[in-house]
Amino acid sequence: MITPIRIVVVDDQTLVREGIRSLLALSSDVEVVGECADGDEALRFLAVHEVDVVLLDLRMPGRDGISTLQEMRERGIDTPVLVLTTFDDDDLVLAALQAGAKGYLLKAVTLEQLLGAVRTLAAGGTQVQPSLTDRLLRAVARTETAAQPPHDPLTSREIDVLRLAAAGWSNRQIAQGLHLAEGTVKNHMSSVLLKLGVNDRVKAVLKALESGLLVTHPSDGG
Repeated sequence: MITPIRIVVVDDQTLVREGIRSLLALSSDVEVVGECADGDEALRFLAVHEVDVVLLDLRMPGRDGISTLQEMRERGIDTPVLVLTTFDDDDLVLAALQAGAKGYLLKAVTLEQLLGAVRTLAAGGTQVQPSLTDRLLRAVARTETAAQPPHDPLTSREIDVLRLAAAGWSNRQIAQGLHLAEGTVKNHMSSVLLKLGVNDRVKAVLKALESGLLVTHPSDGG
């Protein structure tokens, strides 16, 4: 029997939390193990409970989503966070990803899209709603306030690994897809991060997109 993916839902609206719980209950491979009304409550919950994915709203009274992400990083809580919000403001998206979110979806997504993102994050991947990509790249460009030295070129294999990471694949899935050892994939990813001057996969994908290293297709929707 497969162990369900354990989820905590963090949102200040009771009705939203209950709605998400009810929807996720339709799938047998996920389980909502907790509900929190703000960031402080979430931090207390994560300190004592084992969770696979956090569904996090951004605009909440008290400690908001961005502050919660920053505090999680300060405390060394590495549970992957999927931001689920009604706000698609460019600066908010970028701030959430820079603060450590591994995924970003708008609440208008379908149940299948939400479940797919949860499964992707639980497997070690990342998921940013494709419809936000162009605007996100513009937001990244606005934050480039100083010229950066050119990075060493990525090898063709590193680009292959990064392209699959951009699609939300975990290291294990990438290894299987490229017929490589998982350790080799990790080494390639470490090299990518070093060359691009970033510290996580999400930022690597954003930087590669900005630099034209990855080809995006307008037909990709979400």
